[in-house]
Amino acid sequence: MKKNLNPTPLRFPFLRLWRKPLNADFRRWRLAYVEMAAVVAIACLVSVSACRKGTGMPEGPDTASQSLQPDGKAMAAVTAGAAVHTSIKLFDGGTGGFHAYRIPSIVRTTNGTLIAICEGRADNDNDYGNINVVCKTSSNNGATWSALKTIAGATLGTWGNPTAVVDWDTGRVWLFMSWNDANHSENGSGDTEPIDTWGQRRVYVTWSDNNGATWAQPVDKTSTLLPPTMTWDAMGPGVGIQTTGGPSPGRLIIPARRRNIYSDDHGQTWHYQIIPAGTDEGTIVERANGTLMRNDRPGGTPWQAAKRRHISTGTIEGGFSAFAPAAALPDPRCQGSIIRYAGSRSRIIFLNSASTSTRYNMTARVSYNEGQTWYASRRLHNTITQEEAAAQGKGGYSSMTKTADFAIGALVEQKETPSSSNSHWSIEFQKFNLPWLLNGQPEP
Repeated sequence: MKKNLNPTPLRFPFLRLWRKPLNADFRRWRLAYVEMAAVVAIACLVSVSACRKGTGMPEGPDTASQSLQPDGKAMAAVTAGAAVHTSIKLFDGGTGGFHAYRIPSIVRTTNGTLIAICEGRADNDNDYGNINVVCKTSSNNGATWSALKTIAGATLGTWGNPTAVVDWDTGRVWLFMSWNDANHSENGSGDTEPIDTWGQRRVYVTWSDNNGATWAQPVDKTSTLLPPTMTWDAMGPGVGIQTTGGPSPGRLIIPARRRNIYSDDHGQTWHYQIIPAGTDEGTIVERANGTLMRNDRPGGTPWQAAKRRHISTGTIEGGFSAFAPAAALPDPRCQGSIIRYAGSRSRIIFLNSASTSTRYNMTARVSYNEGQTWYASRRLHNTITQEEAAAQGKGGYSSMTKTADFAIGALVEQKETPSSSNSHWSIEFQKFNLPWLLNGQPEP
């Protein structure tokens, strides 16, 4: 499918060329062009030399692609600047009609808009009951945000596990979600019944063609995307990816429980690939050679053996290896997030609660060798002690994206009263750049 990026009648040949359907490389150039003015302005503020003739355009998706990079001097002018780290409470638990906000997903669209998505839990902080999927958007790299919008949840039920992906060829933002009625839950908690029958937990997808301003009515994809042997199910949560290499460049991939959901035709049809068991709450990243890496939360028994994140690599066509613990990535059995920070270097950013016992030690790491080792790391809440972070409930589930001004935008949960069995939950928007993450260390 193709999105008409400019439906207004045009009189000039150049603008007609802008609308003409072209090959994928030119479409990516066209999408990147939208960001050019903002990038040049940022570079000018940091270095006059970055504004000289010849300054290029930023890359599109946060993948391994290096086909649309700014020139070396301009990139250096931006990334070699002062360290940046800011934080705001973006979703404030107990306000906006929701007791708690949890399970974040954040993406950057083709025009640079940030869409922050999460669950809005109406009555309590339970994983079941009356839960909507909501969002806010920012057109200035997270400086200010829109009012709260509801994406799904018009009727009583549990909408959740939002997992978004941007198609950089069409501009469409896809959002996968899980749903079950309010009388069921994973294990039959409270006064609910357990989900023990295929189809009680369902797969839905919606999309936005206007950078998150409005969303389509969610479409039920359970019949084709839920394996017949599964009862309990969950998308991501977090984000998917669009590949730039491998056998099918442009492929959209959504990590889901025990499978990868994917499309090779820009979402006209979706399929799934079964992967090895033993984990849930998956993340995925494309490696420089076109293969894929899942970095998942392990199940109870595998986690007890090592208390580490579990890794599997492979391809959609060839399958994935068995999951194995990553020695360098301690984890308290909680969701994490991973992205490729596209640029002139191979960089993968990973964020999780880097502890075997607490969710309140949110740590960002950077790898320059496709996740084999991690060159540098830094606690997100580094202005307070880990004990203070724990007392304030700062940490948990997260999601990341690269912003148009070359920083990382991260959504991070906060349990307002960690000792409470029914706390308000909020979600912070944390923004940091590579100089802050490297903390004075030069890039290798």
